[in-house]
Amino acid sequence: MGSNSSRISDLPKNEYLKKLSGTESVSENDPFWNQLLSFSFPAPTSSSELKLLEEATISVCRSLVENNPRTGNLGALIKVFLSRTKELKLSAECQNHLFIWQTHNALFIICCLLKVFICKMSEEELQLHFTYEEKSPGSYSSDSEDLLEELLCSLMQLITDIPLLVKIFNKMEREGKKTNGEEVHRDITYEISVEAISTMVVFLSCQLFHKEVLRHSISQKYLMQGRCLPYTSKLVKTLLYNFIRQEKPPPPGAHVFSEQSDGGGLLYGLASGVATGLWTVFTLGSVGSKAAATPELSSPLANQSLLLLLVLANLTDAPEAPNPYRQAIMSFKNTQDNSPFPSSVPHAFQINFNSLYTALCEQQTSDHATLLLYTLLHQNSNIRTYMLARTDMENLVLPILEILYHVEERNSHHVYMALIILLILTEDDGFNRSIHEVILKNITWYSERVLTEISLGSLLILVVIRTIQYNMTRTRDKYLHTNCLAALANMSAQFRSLHQYAAQRIISLFSLLSKKHNKVLEQATQSLRGSLSSNDVPLPDYAQDLNVIEEVIRMMLEIINSCLTNSLHHNPNLVYALLYKRDLFEQFRTHPSFQDIMQNIDLVITFFSSRLLQGGTELSVERVLEIIKQGVVALPKDRLKKFPELKFKYVEEEQPEEFFIPYVWSLVYNSAVGLYWDPQDIQLFTMDSD
Repeated sequence: MGSNSSRISDLPKNEYLKKLSGTESVSENDPFWNQLLSFSFPAPTSSSELKLLEEATISVCRSLVENNPRTGNLGALIKVFLSRTKELKLSAECQNHLFIWQTHNALFIICCLLKVFICKMSEEELQLHFTYEEKSPGSYSSDSEDLLEELLCSLMQLITDIPLLVKIFNKMEREGKKTNGEEVHRDITYEISVEAISTMVVFLSCQLFHKEVLRHSISQKYLMQGRCLPYTSKLVKTLLYNFIRQEKPPPPGAHVFSEQSDGGGLLYGLASGVATGLWTVFTLGSVGSKAAATPELSSPLANQSLLLLLVLANLTDAPEAPNPYRQAIMSFKNTQDNSPFPSSVPHAFQINFNSLYTALCEQQTSDHATLLLYTLLHQNSNIRTYMLARTDMENLVLPILEILYHVEERNSHHVYMALIILLILTEDDGFNRSIHEVILKNITWYSERVLTEISLGSLLILVVIRTIQYNMTRTRDKYLHTNCLAALANMSAQFRSLHQYAAQRIISLFSLLSKKHNKVLEQATQSLRGSLSSNDVPLPDYAQDLNVIEEVIRMMLEIINSCLTNSLHHNPNLVYALLYKRDLFEQFRTHPSFQDIMQNIDLVITFFSSRLLQGGTELSVERVLEIIKQGVVALPKDRLKKFPELKFKYVEEEQPEEFFIPYVWSLVYNSAVGLYWDPQDIQLFTMDSD
């Protein structure tokens, strides 16, 4: 690359890259590295140019793959980078920004090379390339066998030490020590952070090129034991804080290094285009992804940090030890919690829960933020307890409801995660009570009906019922049905002051199920008659369809019954809706599958129907509700049959990694900034799926 600017299309012909990938060995002490790392090229302005950068890298890599066993130049480049990372703190204290930026450029080249290497060869072959040195063809040094592990450790240390560099720069600024650009340090540290995180993602990207979930990869082994292990909690904490801060990237062209009077030393003439070019690479996103048409990411550092955190959290356990990154996520505590960590809890740390909660509330438009919220709620009891104790739960619940409301615009995994989050929250009775006490005004995104004032609980019911109805007509996913109904069932005993529209929608859903039941029953009857006249035509399995729909109907009846049994006096609008549609329930009174659960519903309908008859004819809505409220007091509670409390807990499926690992890597493929993989190379998931 060198100090002269280049176009991306010129990279395969660049004399410095040709020397790196050529047949000549370059010592790690050679001045060549200073020339190679003083590069710039015009910024890619489209996904096609990002792909061009990838293709240019591939051509260099092919030469390097062929020649590296003789030259060991890959190992030399990595050693140059490692030696420079050890001097970063000193460089910061000496205000040597150009040295830091050169270190960044070394990492950028390593990342580009590794991405192609990992795509084109096995991990065992890659590990061999880390061991080759300048000797006879194919020879390697036993002393260099852990260069891969050393690079991983260096990346982890770099990611966690960047905040320290920022503190050094800020301290110098407070002390009035100006630099040749004043704000350059923030831009440099931002870029090198993103690049270090991206390189770790690339190291683990071998999973993309395997159809099966990897359980014993070399990178995973290094990350879960040995020298990398002590950095576990610090890395997880840093990635979480990167997500929390949502720090914006430096503006294009911000890194302007002025020429120095002494000739500028090793990096004299480094163009401002370096920063512009590389920064834009970070923000382009992936080619061919759903995210390609979305607005530019507000914080590439936060985005990349979250993706790496999710990848690490979903690594499979090693045979001899559980995933330490998952352990760290499961056990961290609030900074305000002064209680000691149990000795049995490894990789523990503390973080500001209020800041984390705020970031999670604000970022739920993205799949990966929703997946992080699910992960924390499901696996970290400290976080779950904290969130359920918040008095502003609407800030978290409303974005989740909006995801479900726009179900047709979301991918199925995002909807599924949002629904499971609601199910986990509704396992808590305190949550189920409190959501009916939060009154919302003017929910603009809810378009079916103008909701000028409604409780959070009633809105939650409306959105979940809408999701069920959408599922019935479109996706027909039984598992989605089950979880929606489970959330409603968990809430049912705590229904309070249901909005009239919410009460109507509960009964409307039952009406829809009733019609579907009658239709399937009629089809089954006709099919049975047809089977008597012809033995040759295969018959649809209407019995199974009927069984499924009857399970759902029973669940709905149990939800209505739970509300009537536990909070009848709080829900006159539900009683009103029951009375208005009482004919719907007639066919189920004598049905053997529903007789028991229908007793209470039938009793309530009969009791209040009688009181309405006594009230006269042509009653207004207000008068009917008044009679219902009076009747609630008179209804003998002992006449309502008691049923077991409806309580459903979310239980993760066996081998959850079979779902989560492909899901996380699909997010990386679609969302990672500055990383492009050829869709034809991807094996883990199909590119036309959600």
